[in-house]
Amino acid sequence: MTTPTNNSDMPELKKALVIGVGAEKGLGASISARFAREGFHVFVAGRTAQSLEQVVQQIRSAGGTATAAVADATRESEVQALFDQVCAAGGSLDVAVYNAGNNTPGAVTEMDASYFEHAWRVCCFGGFLFGREAARRMLPRGGSLLFTGASASLRGRAGFAAFNSAKAALRNLAQAMAKELGPKGMHVGHVVVDGGIDGDKLRKGRPEMVQRFGEERLIDRGGLADAYWFLHQQPPRAWTFELDMRSKVEPW
Repeated sequence: MTTPTNNSDMPELKKALVIGVGAEKGLGASISARFAREGFHVFVAGRTAQSLEQVVQQIRSAGGTATAAVADATRESEVQALFDQVCAAGGSLDVAVYNAGNNTPGAVTEMDASYFEHAWRVCCFGGFLFGREAARRMLPRGGSLLFTGASASLRGRAGFAAFNSAKAALRNLAQAMAKELGPKGMHVGHVVVDGGIDGDKLRKGRPEMVQRFGEERLIDRGGLADAYWFLHQQPPRAWTFELDMRSKVEPW
């Protein structure tokens, strides 16, 4: 005689949401794969359906589970719909990662106002929308809300005024959220990626930069993804707000 399964004894589905997933060999994909290996069902979100499906297939081929979700991080209605989709899937949303934002170089005197504003919208405003919706959905249960930063988060540099100011704003936003949401049980963290990432964006888009820097200066994607997992695993009485990650030869 078969004993009926008691659904209450089954472990609750753990879910992670990563927005800013692009190339198959990119940081967003690596973070998604890292949490999938730990048993999370990962929602991989970004603007390009084809790229997202490639990442989903990569995760599934490794034995994990994932769902692609097309969303623009700078559009409030799309961010809200994204969280609705994730939360309607059952289980608990335990991790939300904001990985959106591209480098936006340019001289101040030659920069259009719309270009500067777009950098801020992607790096900071999108982070606000994502962080707000994560907090609304994840509290009071808690969980981890993690943001991807850059060396630009910490210092200004000639020729990068738009990117520097946008990333610095995101860091301050994340810090404010950490202080506001931490006492309520939500771990907010910020990862400073100080240098070029060893992935498709550089290897395919900027091969001359890879050649100039050399292999040893590129930051390992797997090591970066481990940092996000490390932050999520920390106990509430030993939380880290910020990690800064670089290769052993990166000047800093």
